[in-house]
Amino acid sequence: MTISTDIKERISTMGYLFVTEEGVTDHSITAVDSTLLKAKGSAWHKSSMKKGIVPCPGIDTDARWGYSHTKGWIFGYKLHLTCTTDKIIVPLTADVTTANVPDNRMYIPLTSSSLFSLPYVLYMIADPGYDDKKLYEYSKKELGIDLVCPVERYKSTPKERLELVCFYKSVLGQAIYNRRRISIEPLIEHIKSVFRIDSLPVHGFHKVSAIVLLSVLLYQIMVYYNCKT
Repeated sequence: MTISTDIKERISTMGYLFVTEEGVTDHSITAVDSTLLKAKGSAWHKSSMKKGIVPCPGIDTDARWGYSHTKGWIFGYKLHLTCTTDKIIVPLTADVTTANVPDNRMYIPLTSSSLFSLPYVLYMIADPGYDDKKLYEYSKKELGIDLVCPVERYKSTPKERLELVCFYKSVLGQAIYNRRRISIEPLIEHIKSVFRIDSLPVHGFHKVSAIVLLSVLLYQIMVYYNCKT
């Protein structure tokens, strides 16, 4: 077991503590998102990467390129996070990958914690990167929750997708989805700012995973301390 694996488990345990034993926050509506983190040092350009050439020292050869609609191409890593969306917003689970890993690939690992199978969890809100038929089915059948993403109608849209479109565009659907803007988006930026993890202070996937996940765990601990005192 690596240190990052241990920290991930502790984050999940703290998340479970927040929503069960302590009852600090309502978690009927949860959110999932990711953020790109710039690698330490110079970028490793794709042309050199394909040839296996490291043109200068200080390049993090574990990092990869990822694209953000707001920041463009970033060479580095990605923090994946779930959280509550109530008055007290707290991380529930977290993971770290290289920047090239699609968001939808991390949805199932992030929601495999038993807290997402609790009867109180009703919805998971996410951006278009999670608009995936398999994830809608997994959420409904395995977790008993509804995944709410921006969904567009297109030609020959199947019936099950039309139902998703109708719910997303309904008054209730919009009220639920709008919680994303005031919960996970500012939470991610706050964690990045407080712990100064963008740009990253270390090289290498294992060190990056450890320091980023430790930042999330420390944030949970600080929120827990504030709630208790």
